[in-house]
Amino acid sequence: MASTPHDHDHDAVPVTDHVHDNSWSANLEQPEHADDRDLVVRQAIDAIEYTAAGHHVNLVTHENHGHPSKYLYDTLEDEYDDEAVDWEFVDQCGCGGYVVRVHV
Repeated sequence: MASTPHDHDHDAVPVTDHVHDNSWSANLEQPEHADDRDLVVRQAIDAIEYTAAGHHVNLVTHENHGHPSKYLYDTLEDEYDDEAVDWEFVDQCGCGGYVVRVHV
């Protein structure tokens, strides 16, 4: 059987397992995110998908990948081109990570 891009995620803890009917933060700066930009992007999309309409999710990304505009914004644009999803850069955390707020 051929491997898929998600096969190496078996050790990664899902960012969430339920729909959040409130605003919340997704922690994407765990050790498993440090060297896996694809995991950060996939779990960012998962976090958005698990956020109920009318709320937002703060995507807290790992500092190793730099500013999210370098790798996350284009993916969000492609993924949510026709949907009412907006995002904004909030700030860089004191720990080095970055916060992007996504309104669903």
